[in-house]
Amino acid sequence: MLFKWPSKPIAAATALVIASATTPGASEYFQPNSTGIKLQNGYERVYVQPFGNHGMRVRASILRDPTGHELSALLDPPLEGPGGNNGLNHDINVPFLGNATIRNGNIVASIDLGVLSFFRVGPNGSRTLLTKEFTDTKAFAPRYYTQDFRSSSFQSQFDFASDPDEQFFGAGQQACCLDNTVNKKGQVVDLINFNSHVTLPVYMSNKGYLQFFNMPSQGRIEFGTYRTRHVAIEATVVDYYITTASPGDYDSLQQQFTAVTGRQPTPPDFILGYQQSKLRYFNETQVLDVAQMFHDEQVNVSMIVIDFFAWKFQGDWSFNPEFWPDPAGMAAKVKALTGAEMMVSLWPSMEDLSVNYLPTQEQGLLATTRDGTGISDSFAGVYTRLIDSTNPAAREFLWRRLNDSYYSMGLKNSWIDQADGGSLGEAFENNGQPITNIPYPRAFSQYFIGTQEAAGKMYPFFHQQAINEGFGNLTDTDISTQCEHMSLTRSTFVGGQRFCSYLWSGDTDSRFDVMLQQITAGVSIAASGISSWTLDIGGFNGLNIDTNEGRELFVRWLSMGVFLPYMRVHGTRTCNLPPPNTTQPDANPCPNEPWSYGAANFVIIKKYIALRYQLIPYVKRLFKMLQQTGKTIMRPLYYDFSLSDPFVANGTQANDPTIVHQFMMGPRILVAPVGEFGARTKQVYLPILSDDQKTQGFTWTHWWTEKNFGSGGQVVTVAAPLDEIPVFYLGSKSDILSGSL
Repeated sequence: MLFKWPSKPIAAATALVIASATTPGASEYFQPNSTGIKLQNGYERVYVQPFGNHGMRVRASILRDPTGHELSALLDPPLEGPGGNNGLNHDINVPFLGNATIRNGNIVASIDLGVLSFFRVGPNGSRTLLTKEFTDTKAFAPRYYTQDFRSSSFQSQFDFASDPDEQFFGAGQQACCLDNTVNKKGQVVDLINFNSHVTLPVYMSNKGYLQFFNMPSQGRIEFGTYRTRHVAIEATVVDYYITTASPGDYDSLQQQFTAVTGRQPTPPDFILGYQQSKLRYFNETQVLDVAQMFHDEQVNVSMIVIDFFAWKFQGDWSFNPEFWPDPAGMAAKVKALTGAEMMVSLWPSMEDLSVNYLPTQEQGLLATTRDGTGISDSFAGVYTRLIDSTNPAAREFLWRRLNDSYYSMGLKNSWIDQADGGSLGEAFENNGQPITNIPYPRAFSQYFIGTQEAAGKMYPFFHQQAINEGFGNLTDTDISTQCEHMSLTRSTFVGGQRFCSYLWSGDTDSRFDVMLQQITAGVSIAASGISSWTLDIGGFNGLNIDTNEGRELFVRWLSMGVFLPYMRVHGTRTCNLPPPNTTQPDANPCPNEPWSYGAANFVIIKKYIALRYQLIPYVKRLFKMLQQTGKTIMRPLYYDFSLSDPFVANGTQANDPTIVHQFMMGPRILVAPVGEFGARTKQVYLPILSDDQKTQGFTWTHWWTEKNFGSGGQVVTVAAPLDEIPVFYLGSKSDILSGSL
């Protein structure tokens, strides 16, 4: 439907009446009835524009208009829906204490006496309030700014009303290891990156909306009883996006959100299998011995990973030839023996002895610091700086080194580790040193794109972009929808899902309770638009492979890993072996391969690895759906059952472990991992199926026994020997295994 826009912006002192572009209940999309609104509120100006399907973009600044060139994770124009390529265009001007209304699809933005509210339009034309700027008789202004005299930037504090019983999901990936929440109501979420802490300024509400603050600023989100507050420590514009769908329709929210921030390209087939890693293989012979063992034992493996300190000095981004004399030959032999690809670790840290230190320093390719020479942390006895991957020239320099040292040698997958930004990856300074408990402030890092406070959340995003740009430029191929190779990253920002990259949850403790906690971390990052996710099977630190508990923990964690988007084993293990005779750092002799956990467990592990390969057609289909529509892969139960099952809705609100420690792998498989040492049975809650699922003839069927448990609404006790993780499926197992959904 076409509209004619006024040739000049019109003033709006009273509420606009929306002329209906469609009849109530009609299926046609209600096209935006305005290009945008500008509210001039004294020295403040606020722009509201339609953006994407059923979405609005709001930008607010003080003293001057936004430039339109601020850092942004939004695709402009979006993949789907109206808006984009519109700058700050608007056709409605609203004065101080003015009123105006704009509609796009089923979302309405209304300004009433200068206060902004958002509504969802129902099929009958009725409006339901989603949220509004928070006001009270005595309260801060809902849009609040504090400006430092040394800078044109400011600190912002934006408040929105919320209901006491409202639930909020997403906000990125919470840190290991205590936070088992899926519903974030009542929490304060710190917006800062460090190891395992990948919080993101985006959340979904059970009222049927998603809100994303398109700002890489450090700060926090406060999910209070009556008010949700977003605080940015430093910004030049407050930029947020909001979209709506029917309550409970989280897939539509994700489709609309990923249409404006990007969709995950489908990964290459090989990476969907079993990935072998440990801290660490410290020479070429070890890697070849492991590959030979996989070949001899006839165990499938898709990728073998070389962890950190394969270099001589931090920042070399190349192998130390003393221990890795023939990388190309090694990669070729691994491929010939196992068919596996290889991945190699890269860190962002740069020490003075690196061959790359002088050229990067001289060309201004290293991050600096506000009050010093750019030293931001230390590791392995040396002070380190960070490569500034926010600088396009630094990204090109980094990729050229990676290509020369690894990619051209056949090691075509990169592991972006420690690139959380600010420090060398931790919440503290003096990383890797004997003294880490002195509360030094984190370094005031400064980048090509701005300060750590204003832009630091986006540092890992640009590391991912460096690899993506290199892949694309070298091969001259379009990798926006299909990947040939992948990078693994420990941190990201919204929009990172559009790269050929996947996130893992960082360095987690090796404990049964942490294994279950990782479910809540995984579904939270998935609810934030990042489905390309995995973890360290077995946990990163603390697993002794010579104890019964350590071995059982590994098998239980591996069984859960079968049903994750990627099945990746990694960690530093302890064992009864003596330390190796080498001067290399972190040369851990303890194994972490499938045959390392006892003969009986090896049989079970091989069974689970074989099952993963049986599931690859299903996993491929899930990634295809993710690429096409943003449909979440690792799904919390509220996605599919909050409308049909009050127990799921209430359990999610209360973060009941019965609910939040189970998940769906795609729409057909329910996974309930065993998180207790020695347990051989498991109580599993089977949610009440929706009417649509019942219409399709679905019932809950136990994966291992094929016993039918009906349409749900009950806790069932099932046998859970080590080789049978509690799993239930919907529909036909043959359809699942063939990827026919």
